[in-house]
Amino acid sequence: MPEHLHFVTGRLAERALRDVLEQLRPQVDFDFSIDVLPITVAALMTPKWIADRVRPPSQTTQVIVPGYCDGDLRVVEAAVNVPVLRGPKDLRRLPEFFGGRQLAADDLSAYDIDIVAEINHVPRLSLDAILAEADRLRQAGADLIDVGCEPGDPWHGVADCVKALRDAGHRVSIDSLNPIEIAPAVQAGAELVLSVNSTNRDAACDWGCEVVVIPDDIATLGELDTTIERLAMAGVPVRIDPILEPIGCGFAASLGRYLEVRRRYPDAEMLMGIGNLTELTDADSAAINFLLLGICQELGIHSVLTTQVIPWAQTSVRECDLARRLVHYAVRQGVPPKHVASDLVMLRDAAAPTYGKEQLDRLASQIKDNNYRLFAEDDALHVISSQLHLQDADPFLLFEQLLGEDPKHIDASHAFYLGFELSKALTALTLGKQYEQDQALDWGFLTRPESHHRLPRGKRAP
Repeated sequence: MPEHLHFVTGRLAERALRDVLEQLRPQVDFDFSIDVLPITVAALMTPKWIADRVRPPSQTTQVIVPGYCDGDLRVVEAAVNVPVLRGPKDLRRLPEFFGGRQLAADDLSAYDIDIVAEINHVPRLSLDAILAEADRLRQAGADLIDVGCEPGDPWHGVADCVKALRDAGHRVSIDSLNPIEIAPAVQAGAELVLSVNSTNRDAACDWGCEVVVIPDDIATLGELDTTIERLAMAGVPVRIDPILEPIGCGFAASLGRYLEVRRRYPDAEMLMGIGNLTELTDADSAAINFLLLGICQELGIHSVLTTQVIPWAQTSVRECDLARRLVHYAVRQGVPPKHVASDLVMLRDAAAPTYGKEQLDRLASQIKDNNYRLFAEDDALHVISSQLHLQDADPFLLFEQLLGEDPKHIDASHAFYLGFELSKALTALTLGKQYEQDQALDWGFLTRPESHHRLPRGKRAP
């Protein structure tokens, strides 16, 4: 016997819910019933209020309540004696709700790529600023804090810097080719050196730590094999970095060199400096980081070096932390990283379902109160109230239309509220995102939750 799901909703959403479930019926294996409770806006329901009124049929196996129903659902379960599930906040997402799943945090807890996060131009910064930035990077997901030195004269404060970072609980790497800087940094606790080639490989044999090996000549991988061989003979652990080059400067060829190095050294640890692409490309960094982490995962490159200096890459460490979990899951499961987790879908949305003009017109005919419902779809902004449906692509013209209706209850506070919401709606319309009144736009992991600005329940007519 198929499951029987009992859906709880309010009067306004009944028709829309029934339409969605009828469309969904051929794709899922369950029967359903709908309980239309005596309230206009389903979002105003509480678990206790539902528990006192819901009446599921005897064959019910699960009750689905609206996603906006906040609170402990166990009070409903006690009343109906079957499991109770909170559905999506938007009923148009029911197909996604039943068809795919967002993985729980535990499913995405595994990863095997370390993030080395560089603090650039460290000699120019105060120690307090260095420690504060290191804390931010670690909180975002960094595993090692890379102390970025500068060409020229050796920085004599490097040991104090590394020691302070170590005392604060950070793992540290040193980014320099100069043995005069590197040796005291290692003595102070740096566990990784970026980088080693023919110019400093002899000195590297005495540092007693892991090093990143780079070629002398990037295009030909010149001296790379010799440096690796010499360090191996001295028992120095290495990570190999063939050097990722920016687009326009040999990017595709540099990817090929990572493949070649993996072919030559199938079991070697490798590192990719992905900041060379994110910092030097006029594009948001999230998708770039995701793609590069995917390449690393498939090639067994277990560490990346990044930084977040340029404004469009200022959340790169957090992006890499999310990406390394997704690509690990995708590669281990042998599936594309689609409909797995949407934290990195930021500029647009994973889905932006619409109601359509007919349903919006029907809503306007059913509403009995004068509260304004706002929608953004079909290249227009919509204001709907009792027997009123206005629309325009320009929020200023739409507000002029509304004022032309001679509304009696728009004061300065209400006008500000409508302006704020219409601004969000226009942003959603511009980017193809989903707009939901009184809800923050979905910016992935950058989303800032908003407090509801609706009138208190006691001042609204149900």
